[in-house]
Amino acid sequence: MRLVAVVVPLAMLVSIVALGCSTVPPLPARALELNQTGAAALAAGDLSTAEARFAVALEYSPRFTEAWVNLGYVELRRGNLERARKHFVKARDLNPDLPAPHHALGVLADERGIGKEAEGHYRQALKVDPGFVSSRANLARRLFQRAAFEDSRQQYLRLTQVEPDAISGYLGLAECLLRLDREGEADDVIARARLRFGDSPELIMLVARQMLRREAFAEAEETLAPLTDDMDRTRASAAWSWIAVARRARNDRPGAHAAAREALAMDKTNVVAAKMLRDSR
Repeated sequence: MRLVAVVVPLAMLVSIVALGCSTVPPLPARALELNQTGAAALAAGDLSTAEARFAVALEYSPRFTEAWVNLGYVELRRGNLERARKHFVKARDLNPDLPAPHHALGVLADERGIGKEAEGHYRQALKVDPGFVSSRANLARRLFQRAAFEDSRQQYLRLTQVEPDAISGYLGLAECLLRLDREGEADDVIARARLRFGDSPELIMLVARQMLRREAFAEAEETLAPLTDDMDRTRASAAWSWIAVARRARNDRPGAHAAAREALAMDKTNVVAAKMLRDSR
């Protein structure tokens, strides 16, 4: 039984730059402090405070590249895309040898839905610094979204090396391998990830989906059942949708219908659940 995999979405990674040690000449300590506290305010969603702190940091040092990037992220959060672009371009022009401005322009292109441009900026950031995790993850995600699964696999594989203590690279790598019908390799990645990270909900979901692919439908539903109460409603919805798949495969149309409805009640965009709802009628 061949199943369509559901992507474990990686959030759009916005790299808020807190320090500016790579900027030349050396930055005033007060500018660094303001950028640091401004980044904290931005992460907390306090955009006015963040803007003020970055602006003062730039008064201390008008060539403070990272502060320009962070000021651009303030405008991006506000939806002021042109102002964000202006700040990001300013940062890139000040120091093209830092990855953060290139990444920021990639995030902006992502926000605008210009995938090819976004990929180009992420690749440029990685050319500057192959260890820049945010660009590596975003490039892998973009490649997956346009079904370039082998290219995406390569990027997720590298992500497991540049950020080995994060589960996201392993999840993405397994997803790509499943799409490439390389199930044995996917099993190996999942097993290694479970040893490293334990039975996280994301990994349990992958294990259950592998059970479905191998027609172990009852076992898959049993594995998925605890995830239906997950606080992450998107993940809970996904669990219900795969339970619907398991029930439909056992010719339990009413059960599949009920599970699909539960899934859609939590996430109206769940395409697997929508298909199961149609098929179970």
